[in-house]
Amino acid sequence: MVLELNASDDRGIDVVRGPVLSFASTRTIFKKGFKLVILDEADAMTQDAQNALRRVIEKFTENTRFCLICNYLSKIIPALQSRCTRFRFGPLSPDQMIPRLEHVIQQESIDVSPDGMKAIVTLSSGDMRRSLNILQSTSMAYGKVTEDAVYTCTGHPLRSDIANILDWSLNKDFTAAYNQILQLKTLKGLALHDILTEVHLLIHRVDFPPDIRIGLLIKLADIEHRLASGTDEKIQLSSMVAAFQAVRDLVVSEAS
Repeated sequence: MVLELNASDDRGIDVVRGPVLSFASTRTIFKKGFKLVILDEADAMTQDAQNALRRVIEKFTENTRFCLICNYLSKIIPALQSRCTRFRFGPLSPDQMIPRLEHVIQQESIDVSPDGMKAIVTLSSGDMRRSLNILQSTSMAYGKVTEDAVYTCTGHPLRSDIANILDWSLNKDFTAAYNQILQLKTLKGLALHDILTEVHLLIHRVDFPPDIRIGLLIKLADIEHRLASGTDEKIQLSSMVAAFQAVRDLVVSEAS
């Protein structure tokens, strides 16, 4: 009664005209209800295959229902979209994730600290599969799952490291701040993109005048854009430190 095809199966136009068509077109004698065709990652299907599928959906609507699962709605042709009801699934909230994680922790007898649990939920950003992967890899690598272990295992900057980077950028001279951040970055294998993301969250908590904060955020956005274009990390790191130094000088000059 159910035919499931995912991205690893061949789902070109021949398969839509062959197995999918023959499955949808036949009725079952002994079972009532609809047959179900599930096409996972349907956005990976070619335009021709989607057009062929449209005809199959139209023709066999009496006895077959189609479920198309995709990440990008824009890659599904409008003709298919108009024949379907859309259900959007957003990221899970911490309240939904924590009970499931606790169930897995209990079943697997994993030693997890409360701050470790919080770190897993924060880093997974509502993705249940990612949270379980982080839990498993951290448990296998370190035994006890703590906040530091989770951040180190995922290669994400620690909150204490980000606080230090912000402190050095605002309170030390350019050369000292640059060298210390570069040393920390090399020692812990941090990516500048991750540092920027975390620093950006911390900036909102620092008491900057609004106009100065706006200028700083625009500069950080420019650095991130340049990083995405494949520029040199060391030059962009010096640009980030320079942006903070300029902000510090502005704050000092306004205060005086």
